[in-house]
Amino acid sequence: MLRGRRVMFDRTQREGLAHLRARTPGDRKKLSRTLSGIAGEYFVAGELSRRGYVASLTLRNTRGIDILASNVDATKSVGIQVKTTQAGKGDWLLTEAAEADSAKNLYYAFVRLNALGMPEYYIVPRAIVAKYVRIEHLKWRHKPRRDGKPHNETSMRTFRDRADKYLDRWDLLGLD
Repeated sequence: MLRGRRVMFDRTQREGLAHLRARTPGDRKKLSRTLSGIAGEYFVAGELSRRGYVASLTLRNTRGIDILASNVDATKSVGIQVKTTQAGKGDWLLTEAAEADSAKNLYYAFVRLNALGMPEYYIVPRAIVAKYVRIEHLKWRHKPRRDGKPHNETSMRTFRDRADKYLDRWDLLGLD
């Protein structure tokens, strides 16, 4: 360690170290989808742990479940699929597979990364998401495009919670 010593860098070295400077929220680059998704998973796992639950990230090949969470005595557990967005308005893209509601103990944790601020978490039971995306997709299909033609079928679905009904609804997990 170089305590008390001043380290001198030439111009090239200083420019090479520019990425180490503290960034402001306005100059943060957008994360790749992969990094954004991983960040969301770790944020949810960290928040669950902060709230006194046990949270374990699953392996990448675990279909439909990113986190297994339980209370500390392991008498209640849930599976959580995490979806993350960096966009400001909070739209999360899903596939048509989201229309299939499954077991009662499966949930979505929708994460909105707010630049370098605190993320927002929307905790929604999977059955509610399935019903929402099914109905919204049907509405979209029946509404004509701007040119008056019908929308083409797509496997993409969108979840939104404009009223913030599920914002920080960790209680819905039923782990207490």
